[in-house]
Amino acid sequence: MKGDIGVIGLAVMGQNLILNMDDHGFKVVAHNRTAAKVDEFLNGPAKGTKIQGAYSLQELVDKLEAPRKIMLMVRAGDVVDSFIEQLIPLLDKGDIIIDGGNSNYPDSIRRVDYLKDKGLRFIGAGVSGGEEGARFGPSIMPGGDAEAWPFVKPIFQAIAAKTEQGEPCCDWVGESGAGHFVKMVHNGIEYGDMQLISEAYHFMKTGLGMTHEEMEQTFRDWNETELNSYLIEITADILAYRDEDGEPLVEKIMDSAGQKGTGKWTGINALDMGIPLTLITESVFARCLSSLKGQREEAEKLFGKTVEAVEGDKAEWLDAVRHALLASKIISYAQGFMLMRQASDDNGWNLNYGNVALMWRGGCIIRSAFLGNIRDAFEADPSLAFLGSDPYFKAILENGMKAWRKVAAKSLEIGLPMPCLTSALTFLDGYTTARLPANMIQAQRDYFGAHTYERIDQPRGQYFHTNWTGTGGDTASTTYDV
Repeated sequence: MKGDIGVIGLAVMGQNLILNMDDHGFKVVAHNRTAAKVDEFLNGPAKGTKIQGAYSLQELVDKLEAPRKIMLMVRAGDVVDSFIEQLIPLLDKGDIIIDGGNSNYPDSIRRVDYLKDKGLRFIGAGVSGGEEGARFGPSIMPGGDAEAWPFVKPIFQAIAAKTEQGEPCCDWVGESGAGHFVKMVHNGIEYGDMQLISEAYHFMKTGLGMTHEEMEQTFRDWNETELNSYLIEITADILAYRDEDGEPLVEKIMDSAGQKGTGKWTGINALDMGIPLTLITESVFARCLSSLKGQREEAEKLFGKTVEAVEGDKAEWLDAVRHALLASKIISYAQGFMLMRQASDDNGWNLNYGNVALMWRGGCIIRSAFLGNIRDAFEADPSLAFLGSDPYFKAILENGMKAWRKVAAKSLEIGLPMPCLTSALTFLDGYTTARLPANMIQAQRDYFGAHTYERIDQPRGQYFHTNWTGTGGDTASTTYDV
């Protein structure tokens, strides 16, 4: 009997997705460029299952039911294109290629069009949840050729994580590169969440002088509040973990964070689209700064840098940090949804933001309790421009404002870097300020470059230029956008 789906790539994510599919009754054919990997998998994790192996792409294609569904779980970039080129001559009209890696969404846009011209269908599916999610239920974000979705929907929704109500954390995202764009934003929010939690940990450890046992318990307590989330949960576990000598392992880890590019892509797209994704972009820069380990050590000596202890009631400060972390986290998600809305408008994707929140409710790295509230917010108002304007989130931001400012101010006062927490507050202050000082910037631009400006006492869209010195010209620049 022929297979339901083929999977190329037997690294940990590929293997676990295959095992997940097998658990749900789907017949899977596995292939890897290195034949020995296929044997290792079939004689190891896949032993005793119905999973079949294929030692060539032709064998893989021959073993699949039409229309063939082949999922690539390989490194993003040229490797994906290479496999696509090798598969094209082996496939028939209507067959489906799925890219389950962390591809950049413009590549998915290109691949959808390229394969459609050849009579084939392409899906770019973001998969989140790490190895555990892949094995027992990830969040899956598919987009691309809509004609392909009905054929893969039963498989993807079966293997995806489920909400408490049994809803699959997988649904069709949209045309073209929508799936990988949403996954990119997911990863950007993940960067922000991780940095915010790290800043809270830094405040507790360095500012409040807390022990690892105290910090662990604090994060466990917070996980019983609105902060309930996978990342809060694992932070408690990390703080509890001891090395062989009984000391906290986390303190022996080099403070130089790596990255694979999706956070950077999120920031670049935000800049291109004019969306103020300040918190997520700061989280990327925080990782860049962390990588300058040697320079930071020398600079600390040069400046004689010290961090003052935070004085006052520890319990009150911890409550303030909790409020500040929750409020900042809301801003991170709000900015991410602003970026998705702009991309959806620009590309005609018609994204369903409530569905996106549902897909992130389980299985993925940023799964958290308040994603249910985000879904409710967008179901109540699909045109919601800013998540913080929803009554539920507005109340949290307002109720936590005093504590948020207290923590931000104290971090600046004692010299403790908290770039994401403070940028989130600055963003909200800017977003809720009707009159910003950008009028001065426009005046300066017009003064030195005749770039023109709009006036508040004239209709929008009318542009003016002033000869500020009496020696300049009256001709406005036409080379730059205002």
